[in-house]
Amino acid sequence: MMEEVKETSTLSVHGHNIKVTEVLEDGDTLTFLIVSQKLSGTGEHHVARTYDDFEWLQQLLFSPEDEPGIQGVIFPSLPAKAHVNPSAKVMKQLGFLALGEWQLYCKALESFLRQVAAHSILSKNKAVEIFLTSSEPPGRQRARKNLFNRLSQAVEERRKEGYKDVDEFFQTERNHNLVLTSYAKTAAERFLDVVQSEQKIAVACAHFSASLHLCVEPVEDSDQQAFSKACVKLSEVFDSIKKNMTSVAENNMNTLGLGLDLESRCQEAEKEMLFRRTCKLVELEAARRNAEKAKPLKKASMEEAMKTTEMEFNHICVVAKQEVHRFRAARVKMLQQALVQWGEKQLLTAKESADQFNQQLQAYSGEA
Repeated sequence: MMEEVKETSTLSVHGHNIKVTEVLEDGDTLTFLIVSQKLSGTGEHHVARTYDDFEWLQQLLFSPEDEPGIQGVIFPSLPAKAHVNPSAKVMKQLGFLALGEWQLYCKALESFLRQVAAHSILSKNKAVEIFLTSSEPPGRQRARKNLFNRLSQAVEERRKEGYKDVDEFFQTERNHNLVLTSYAKTAAERFLDVVQSEQKIAVACAHFSASLHLCVEPVEDSDQQAFSKACVKLSEVFDSIKKNMTSVAENNMNTLGLGLDLESRCQEAEKEMLFRRTCKLVELEAARRNAEKAKPLKKASMEEAMKTTEMEFNHICVVAKQEVHRFRAARVKMLQQALVQWGEKQLLTAKESADQFNQQLQAYSGEA
């Protein structure tokens, strides 16, 4: 087992080339094969990781709270855990990532690792290097209750979501994030409805195409022969429609669908960072009040605690502003790429389908 480590290190792999290439099923356990290219150019690292290993990495990324400003980092969002036979609740939670043969889920894990590897602070955590290069399984640790605890955050958010910020930049960002988080989640859910409808149409067309063949009979009657011939042609048309709708749905999933899912999780990640900063702001203002009201015997210690909290808060603000600017640029680029890929794929599919339908129309017209 690997030891828990937090010392800084430089990655020995190309972060932008990390790939999750395959999923292996062993009972209820999913194992993901990860490939990363060595910086030296002499080969690749191939490692096998379970979801528990990903959680191990995420926990260690969260852990170094003594790192100045670490609470201001927008941590890449790890997708929810996938299951071999997911329940309806898990399917809903995963959204697009529950569709297909694990391809989209692998892409989401791949994106998570690439974001971590590209981050100027997180990539220095030695756990990242170990996760990507060591042939041994990562060590296990129990999740600790700390400032990143999601349950406590959910409770505190209700109390502090309307807390007035002292910095207009962050107040504006919180307001924007509150709206965008809701919009991103809704957009992903609605687009998922579209894709699932396309899949249902494809299945219905396949069933109808197969049913039309039941009407074909080897008879000598000319009318019956004409009817059977029409059924065969119509079956071919609906089979083409099925293929078209399947391609359209796959295009939607692999481009804009994946992009909207990532956008939704990224907005949640920024929301968590802004919440942590708000908590530290509340802590600082409480420390100031305590220092002002402190009795002479405790005043020195209270003022020292206030100065420490103020320094921590300032570090968080510096890192957070950098993170917000970086996040905006990365988010716009990501959505732009998803939209461009979506448009290109759909245009290609439409052209191929139009050519196929045109050939069928010409063949049908020539026999009419």
